[in-house]
Amino acid sequence: MISSYKRGWYSENKIKSLYGFLSFLLVLSGAVSFCNVYIPRESPLHVEIFTITLLGKYLCLAILALSIDIVWGYCGILSLGHGAFFALGGYAMGMHLMLQIGDRGVYGHPTLPDFMVFLNWSELPWFWVGFDSFWFALFCSALLPGVLAFVFGWLAFRSRVTGVYFSIITQALTYALMLAFFRNEMGFGGNNGLTDFKDILGFDLQSDAVRVSLFLCTAMTLSVAYYLCFLLMESKFGRVVLAIRDSEERVRFLGYQTEIYKVAVFVFSAILAGIAGALYVPQVGIINPGEFAPLNSIEAVIWVAVGGRGVLYGAVIGAVLVNFAKTRFTALFPEEWLFVLGALFVLVTIFLPRGLIGLAGDRPSNSGETSRREF
Repeated sequence: MISSYKRGWYSENKIKSLYGFLSFLLVLSGAVSFCNVYIPRESPLHVEIFTITLLGKYLCLAILALSIDIVWGYCGILSLGHGAFFALGGYAMGMHLMLQIGDRGVYGHPTLPDFMVFLNWSELPWFWVGFDSFWFALFCSALLPGVLAFVFGWLAFRSRVTGVYFSIITQALTYALMLAFFRNEMGFGGNNGLTDFKDILGFDLQSDAVRVSLFLCTAMTLSVAYYLCFLLMESKFGRVVLAIRDSEERVRFLGYQTEIYKVAVFVFSAILAGIAGALYVPQVGIINPGEFAPLNSIEAVIWVAVGGRGVLYGAVIGAVLVNFAKTRFTALFPEEWLFVLGALFVLVTIFLPRGLIGLAGDRPSNSGETSRREF
């Protein structure tokens, strides 16, 4: 048995790490924004708007990594299809931004996006109705991935699909969506996707102030998502989820309907991924079917593995570091980058099975022994 003193000490340290990480994230994002807005351009301390946008992109991908960590690291469900939820959230926001262009498009049509005019469409499809509202689009960026995850997860988990079979099915899901969105008749821009955005909430997307604001919103969203994940995994629900990861059969024999817990975690993670996609699109300025590519989902899993799965800040660190390395190496070695990424995953798997957080002495959240005792 773990003594009450040790259990209290362990929880206290986890809470300290939570507030420490959140404080670091908010202070750093505030300092970076300050250096862009208030430090003169000629100063070496000035942060360029390009760097702000790049950091905002990294933080969006960190939210995606966080969503994967809670299903893989905490529940033991390896999903290779979270890129689909990310892309659906991105498309929901992209549809709103396209409708804000109005008659400023190439063809000057007041209501139809350029690609619809080019394809001789006469009116907006029914599924575009309502996306002229920012809040409706934001709501749908969470709702659509959540609904898809619920339907898919319920069918899979009720059928006891687990392990590599579940991973393959999720990969097939995102590949099928990619092929569907490539079709022009789907009404989402086909191969080119959605781009050439002008404003968001009436503000120019290209202005420095909006770029900084989007970066700060992303940092705040990551902080809230991190806090919610921490609360969820430290609750009784989280202990059941950890027990499912360690021994699902034992949990089922104790009378728990494990599929309900797995579906709930899967849906929550999909909603996080969708929100990450909604924040990602206005910052990068485009969303196309390539975001559904299975390779993107596999890369996101690698971020979590590199950082350290089963530890929330490990997923965040892995996403930021790997994407920073990708930015650097794709410029220096564009053709060899995928080999570098593959070698990185192999090396981490062999020499750092607990990821980079293992170097600091931290271990994945609650080993099987600990979770069983607490459970």
